[in-house]
Amino acid sequence: MSRPIVEVIALTAQDALAAESGGADRLELVTDMAADGLTPSVADFAAIRAAVALPLRVMLRIRDGFTPGDLDDLLARTAALRAEGAEEFVLGFLDADGAVDLAATTAVAEAVAGCRWTFHRAIDHSADRSAVRAAVADLPGLDTFLTSGSPAGVDAGQGVLEGELAKAGDPGYRQRILVGGGLRAEHVPGLRAAGFDAFHIGGAVRVDGWTTPVDPAKVAAWRALADA
Repeated sequence: MSRPIVEVIALTAQDALAAESGGADRLELVTDMAADGLTPSVADFAAIRAAVALPLRVMLRIRDGFTPGDLDDLLARTAALRAEGAEEFVLGFLDADGAVDLAATTAVAEAVAGCRWTFHRAIDHSADRSAVRAAVADLPGLDTFLTSGSPAGVDAGQGVLEGELAKAGDPGYRQRILVGGGLRAEHVPGLRAAGFDAFHIGGAVRVDGWTTPVDPAKVAAWRALADA
């Protein structure tokens, strides 16, 4: 069995270096956590890529919430990041009714053709998560759903996650489940016992939330939890 994935949110090169030294496998790159994580600048991406050797999944999201906003702007930023060397991404959009915005999601997925990507926690805020899975299941490059099972976080959503894991391999359920959103250390042993093997953390590896940088010792503690 391969080692579980520990993915850490990084806002800066300092975060990235700390996460790498603590044993993270991959980084999600964002800016502006007050808006729950938006697309970083090309300069920030380039600085982080130069600092670490880890795989980098870059958020493609230019407004708070889960609607795409100005799609032309988003596609232009996507193209600039790809030109700078970005190879993995995080994306996914809903319409005003909470259904997947398939046109926008497909347009961005096509803009990152040949790259692997994660459908992020928009699924947790959708009106019908099974419909989201079915709609995007065959988009090229999609290999992961980042989800807590509920908009309220893992406490409320763990049962949903376990139900989805039980469908692994079925249409719409072939992608890896990356557990994140309200994830705490005490959740990990039960999640590992249930068969989950990928964990996404941000504030939990900082001493005082988003105002402080990633702490490599905290990352190392999560690494040990995931590997236990």
